[in-house]
Amino acid sequence: MDQAAPADSTDTTAARLTRVLFGEEFSRVHGPWRRLVAAEPFRRPADASPRERVALAYARLRTLNDSLDSPLALAADPRRLAALYEWLGPVDSCLTTVAGIHYNLFLGSLLDHASAASPASPADADGRDPEPVRDLADFLALRRVGTFLCTELAHGNDAAALETTAVYDRARDGFVLHTPHAGAQKFMPNTSPVGGPKSGVVAARLLVDGADHGVFLFLTPLTDGERALPGVRVRELPALLGSPVDHSLTSFDQVFVARDALLGGAQGRLGADGVFTSEQSNRRRRFLTSIGRVTTGKLSMSAGALGGARVALALAVRYGGHRLISGARAVDRVPVFAHRSHHGPLVSALATVYAMSLLHRAALDAWMAHTEENKGETERTVAVAKGWITWQARAVILECRERCGAQGLLESNGLAELMAGAEGAITAEGDNLAIYAKAAAEMLFSAGSPEADGTDSADGSGHGGSGRGDREGPDREGADRADRVGRDDEDGPVAARELSDPRFLCALLAGVEDVWLARARRRMSQAPRGDSLARWNTASGAALRAVEAHAHRRAAEAFAAAVAELVPGTTAHELLRSLQRLFALQWIDRNSGDLLAAGRLAPRHVDGLPEAVEQLIAELAAHAPALVDAFALPEEMLADRPIAGAGYVDAYDDAEASWHSVPA
Repeated sequence: MDQAAPADSTDTTAARLTRVLFGEEFSRVHGPWRRLVAAEPFRRPADASPRERVALAYARLRTLNDSLDSPLALAADPRRLAALYEWLGPVDSCLTTVAGIHYNLFLGSLLDHASAASPASPADADGRDPEPVRDLADFLALRRVGTFLCTELAHGNDAAALETTAVYDRARDGFVLHTPHAGAQKFMPNTSPVGGPKSGVVAARLLVDGADHGVFLFLTPLTDGERALPGVRVRELPALLGSPVDHSLTSFDQVFVARDALLGGAQGRLGADGVFTSEQSNRRRRFLTSIGRVTTGKLSMSAGALGGARVALALAVRYGGHRLISGARAVDRVPVFAHRSHHGPLVSALATVYAMSLLHRAALDAWMAHTEENKGETERTVAVAKGWITWQARAVILECRERCGAQGLLESNGLAELMAGAEGAITAEGDNLAIYAKAAAEMLFSAGSPEADGTDSADGSGHGGSGRGDREGPDREGADRADRVGRDDEDGPVAARELSDPRFLCALLAGVEDVWLARARRRMSQAPRGDSLARWNTASGAALRAVEAHAHRRAAEAFAAAVAELVPGTTAHELLRSLQRLFALQWIDRNSGDLLAAGRLAPRHVDGLPEAVEQLIAELAAHAPALVDAFALPEEMLADRPIAGAGYVDAYDDAEASWHSVPA
């Protein structure tokens, strides 16, 4: 049923849809960031150089920090961190990057691994006091900015193989950080002196008396605000596509840090006697525990790309409504949005963005409620959602850019920057293709492929199959569904089912996933044994398509759950149901040949799909402005972009003073 409206809105159709998109806690979770991006310090600067924009991002970071009751409370709340990205991402991607690194990857890691000592027990057992929790005052007040140094020039998706070392020095009771060769330089952390003094958590291989205990994090001072500290070398990288960030190459030459620099925990601790202990025998698992904040980072990447897609759609729909072109008669002028060729792709994009929003919310809810028993499965859900949402965001923003014509290419309208933000999200916190490949391998093996032999997948992630052939695991249901491909289902003969039946659409979405999983298993079973890379290469194409289909199915399920929350018969319910059907039917239409061949569709369904899609687009087009209003974007955020207003022509005259004019 409909939930209570946010305190600052009336109970309109758009407000009801806003609650669907953002959840019950709109005011608490999203309200502060929405107000922040509407404030004057966050207006788009005119004519700023890249270096000025980086400096502005750090100034805004301090404005943001001053608005917080508790930076640690933010670091401890994945829901608020994701919302931060959702609203800041479309406004300043540099700020979003440095804020996410500081609050999530840096402060969050310090919070998760508060002390190198074990929790208050071993210390008491032998009479020693436990090590104190670190003093975080400088980081909470931003007298020092935090950053995160994990990826190396030669190690990205295979981060467990990092080569930076942290050698325990018994004489000084601390660690010596060192970069052994050029390939081990830390790649892309924001470690320049811009923005003030900085410290980082550095991922390095812990070596004690020659024994390699795996990769851990070490709290390390980096700069004093003017230059790198002794032994630390920082070189800024060439400019990146999109909003500038002070990305750098960073290396260490025998840099000493005290013993409390080690961020220890269940994954490993170093006692006062210099003896290493760990509750985890597997070194890779120790590393994954140390960098556990990357999962929250994936949720944040999804949120930032999602926010960018919403802004792009709002701009395109508005511009399409007030950009007039010639009508059927020379004297007529009609909005370009009136043409199906123009509004059709944008309405389709609306259905996709609603699906992205609901899948993101479902993945976030799952992560907030996860247990140790289902943590691995939930991490996969978050990773797949991140890959799918960020890829969809790029496609949506590109469509909106094209619908805005040459206006969409102008920096002042911000669409090119939104595109670059999506590109960054596709690569950050785990490259999309790598995390899809990892998920594909897990789905293949956990679904009980008879060929699963426990070999590593060839995606660079080091994750292979479970070695089980008994179809027990999170995808057992999918394996059982795959066995039924081509059969009539429990609701009767396929030919008698209707495309208006939600249960039938749900079965078809599952069917696409089943078809591709079955193909991947078949291809793997036909490959020669003994060469795990060749076998993975044989199956990977189909397996990756299965992951894409899995994401569509999960998004459709989140859509169905949202529709069920609204009161039937209300305008909000009917619009959301139509968007849900459009999203499902377009994906089914793209895969209709496979579904027909598998016996999941009848020929009449294939013939009727295009017409059903067209009818939904025609129905929804008139509601596009209201559907965009549900994004609740502050007017100040859009007003910075000339094409957002009906008076966009006059806006260019008003802005002339800030341009470089050509002398007459």
